[in-house]
Amino acid sequence: MTTRPIRTLAVAAAALLLGSSLASAQLRFWTTEEQPDRLAKQEQMATEFEAATGIAVDVIPVTESDLGQRATAAFAAGDLPDVIYHTLQYVLPWSEAGILDVEANNEVVEELGRETFAPGSLTMADFDGQTAAVPVDGWTQMVVYRKDLFDKAGLKAPDSYANILAAIEKLHNPPEMYGFVAATKVDENFMSQVLEHVFLANAATPVHADGTTGFDEKKTIEVLDFYKKLAEASPPGELFWQQSRELYFAGKAAMIIWSPFILDELAGLRDSNPPTINNDPTSTELASMTGIVTRLAGPSNPDGAAWGDIRYFGITSDADTDAAAEFVKFSMDDGYARTLSIAPEGKFPVRRGTADDPQKFVKAWEVLPVGVDRKAPLSDLYPPEVIANIVGGLETADRWGVKEGQLALASKIINSQAINRAVREYIDGERTAAETVALMNEEIAEID
Repeated sequence: MTTRPIRTLAVAAAALLLGSSLASAQLRFWTTEEQPDRLAKQEQMATEFEAATGIAVDVIPVTESDLGQRATAAFAAGDLPDVIYHTLQYVLPWSEAGILDVEANNEVVEELGRETFAPGSLTMADFDGQTAAVPVDGWTQMVVYRKDLFDKAGLKAPDSYANILAAIEKLHNPPEMYGFVAATKVDENFMSQVLEHVFLANAATPVHADGTTGFDEKKTIEVLDFYKKLAEASPPGELFWQQSRELYFAGKAAMIIWSPFILDELAGLRDSNPPTINNDPTSTELASMTGIVTRLAGPSNPDGAAWGDIRYFGITSDADTDAAAEFVKFSMDDGYARTLSIAPEGKFPVRRGTADDPQKFVKAWEVLPVGVDRKAPLSDLYPPEVIANIVGGLETADRWGVKEGQLALASKIINSQAINRAVREYIDGERTAAETVALMNEEIAEID
């Protein structure tokens, strides 16, 4: 007769103990967003979280280039922080090594609602069927183009190899207007990013699930031929992000590939890099004439792909798991708009909204102010279709090696710059496309 009341009391006591434990928790949070203004915003969020829950959070800045080494050392010492804000490149290696608590992170995603996240951000973090880290924010590389010129010429948006080449044929008129500004400076990471985007668009990858390497010849020849045409429609010389931005800002380029960090500069909000298309460095004219494409398709991949950079919250294997999960959920729900406000132009919402309001966080992000010397919401600067394209790229965001479980190997191949060198030599006419594919495959086979 007394079993049920005693059990009820036991459950209530356990709940009180858990609440007391959480309220007295002291979390350590590592973040690579260490710039003073960004750090201040995170510290303010930690203060708000403590006020709401009683859980204190020590926000610890870590330089991104030191993160891997510090995490490995802390893991060996049994002294990992509770939560780490980290890049995509660590998700799978840290899961395999036991640094991340995969089950805890997956449970947070489930509780927030898997369907509320951009699918690409979840796919990239898949580890044996679970989401190994919680997607926070991301950005996708963009084809930035003069929509006014495209509309006047009756051209389709440059979302495929074919459409880009058709636009070059109509708009390339140097030196007044270059059809494109391709990345050709071999030792610049910018060239690596642009090339990976173009290769992904045609489903050409150097790595395979079994750990072997090698590009498909047909797909890669299509990539090489396309990229050579981009280079031929570009100014001479070794080109990287600087020339592409300068030429586009001056009204002398019809298309470039860039990151979204160009969006505030394009709208005249940053004095250090103003648009020069007219005599007013604060003008939004160029932004109003600009279109954005994130998903690019090649002839062998009509669905296309976007090159994405996703950041994650990782609850670690040394964490106070319950308290850490509460902090991550707060940062991704009630506090998510403030999480994105740290740098809205480069932090697209990978969580679109909630079950009750599927676009809640997208709408909140659209009105967050961007800029340096002047500030304005992206929704005041760009039309709705541009905003939709910017966010939509995360639906198909991809990177070499993610689907194959070979991200680490793919990163080594990219960092070797072997592909950059081979592509540049092909552009310069040193060998045929088939010979270039064979050379790339030979060189990357030696990387392990």
